[in-house]
Amino acid sequence: MAELWLQSLLVLDATLRVATPLILCAMAGIFSERAGIIDIALEGKMLLSAFAAASVAALYGAPFLALSTAILTSMLFSLLHGFASITHRGNQVISGLAINILASGLTITLGIALFAQGGQTPYLTAQARFSDITLPFAESARAIPIIGTIYAEVISGHNLLVWLALLAVAVTGFVLYRTSFGLRLRAAGEKPEAVDTAGVSVVRIRYQAVLIAGVLCGIAGAYLSVAHGAGFVREMTAGKGYIALAAMIFGHWRPLPALFACLMFGFLEAIAARLQGVEIIGLGAIPTDLILALPYVLTVILLAGFIGRATPPGAIGQAYIKER
Repeated sequence: MAELWLQSLLVLDATLRVATPLILCAMAGIFSERAGIIDIALEGKMLLSAFAAASVAALYGAPFLALSTAILTSMLFSLLHGFASITHRGNQVISGLAINILASGLTITLGIALFAQGGQTPYLTAQARFSDITLPFAESARAIPIIGTIYAEVISGHNLLVWLALLAVAVTGFVLYRTSFGLRLRAAGEKPEAVDTAGVSVVRIRYQAVLIAGVLCGIAGAYLSVAHGAGFVREMTAGKGYIALAAMIFGHWRPLPALFACLMFGFLEAIAARLQGVEIIGLGAIPTDLILALPYVLTVILLAGFIGRATPPGAIGQAYIKER
C-alpha cells in the first residue's frame, strides 16, 4: 500500500513536470487568440527557443542568459507572425505553419553548423541548467503522513520555470479579467470595431498580445532544453505546441480550465512512461508505440468531441481593416 501511494505521488510529480511547457504555451495561445490572432506557431516558437537556450547554455554556461535568449528568439518570430498576419493581413494559419516548418529545418541546420552533432547541442552540465529547488523543511516533512509526503515529493523539488508556469496561469487570469488592458485585448478578439471606435489601436493591442505569447513560448522552450532536459535534440517539442492548442480549446480559451486540460495531458504522458514494459495477462507487454501515441490520440479525440462545442473569440482569424 505504501509503495502504491509513493508511486502515485511520483506520477503526480512527473505530471507537473511534463505539463509545464503545455501550460506556458496554452497561456501564450490564450493571449494571442483572445486578441483575434490564431497562433499555430506555438510549436515552432517553442522549438526555436529551445534550440537558442541550449546553444547559449552550451557556449556560455549561463542558464539565465539562455532563458533571455530563448525569450528574445521567440518574440522575434512572434513579430514575424504579427507582421504577416496583422500588418499585411495574411492568412494566420499559413503564417503559423510556415514558422513551424522553418523552425524544424532551421534548428537542425544551425545545430549541425554550430556543434556538428547531427543537429543536437552538447550535453549541458548542471551549472548550465536550471536546477531543482528543494523547499524549506522538505526532507524533515517526509516523516509527516500524507501532507508531509506530498510536500516533499510533489510540491518540493521543481525548478524555477515550473513555478513560473503556474504563476503564468494566475497572471493571465488577472490580466485578462481584472485590467483595462485585458478588457481591450478581449474586445479586440470579439469586436475590434468597438475598440477602434473607442480610440484604441487594434493593431497595437494585437501586436502586444503576440509578443506576450512570444515571451511565454520562449520560457516553455527554455524549460525543455535547459531545465527539464540537458540540451537540445532534433524535434524535441514533439507536438507539444499542438497539444497546448488542444488544451486551450478544450479549456474554452480560459486560463484555469486550460490549466486542468494541460495537467490531464501531462498525467496521461506520465502514466504512459510508466506503462512501458508492463504486461497484461493474456495480451503480453503493451506495445511501446501505442503507449507513446496515447497523448496524441487523446488530443484528436478531444478536438473531435469538443471543438464544435467550444466557442472561439468572435473575430479570431479575421484581419482588421480600419474604416476611414
